[in-house]
Amino acid sequence: VQLVESGGGLVQAGGSLRLSCTASGRPFSSYTIAWFRQAPGKQREGVSCITSDEGSRYYSNSVKGRFTISRDNAKNMAYLQMNSLEAEDTAVYYCAAENVPRWVNGRRWCPLSEGDSEYDYWGQGTQVTVSS
Repeated sequence: VQLVESGGGLVQAGGSLRLSCTASGRPFSSYTIAWFRQAPGKQREGVSCITSDEGSRYYSNSVKGRFTISRDNAKNMAYLQMNSLEAEDTAVYYCAAENVPRWVNGRRWCPLSEGDSEYDYWGQGTQVTVSS
C-alpha cells in the first residue's frame, strides 16, 4: 500500500489542523493505520493508531483529548484532527500502516509506544509548525 499525507502547515498555538492520509494499492480496509511524528533532534514517536475495523483507537498521552484519529475505508483515507495545538506539536507527521491484526485481552489492538518498526508502510511526511 502507498501512503500520501497532506494537510500540514503553519498554525498559531491553540489552532487546529486536519491531516489526511490517502492510500492506494492493496485494500485499505485491512490495514491498521497509525500517525507518528518526528521533531528536530528527536526520535519518531507514535501519536495515534486505529485498527482496521475502527473498533479501537489509541493515543499517546501527549495528545490525548486534543487529537482524534479516524478513517473512511470507502475513500481509502485516514485522518488526524488536531485541536488545541501547542508549540511542542511541531514536527513532521507520518502516516503508517501494517497488515497484521492484533488482539489484547480479546480486543483489537494497535501498537503505538512500541516504536515505528511495527509498521511496514510509510508516507513521506507532512510538516506541521505551531507558532507560539
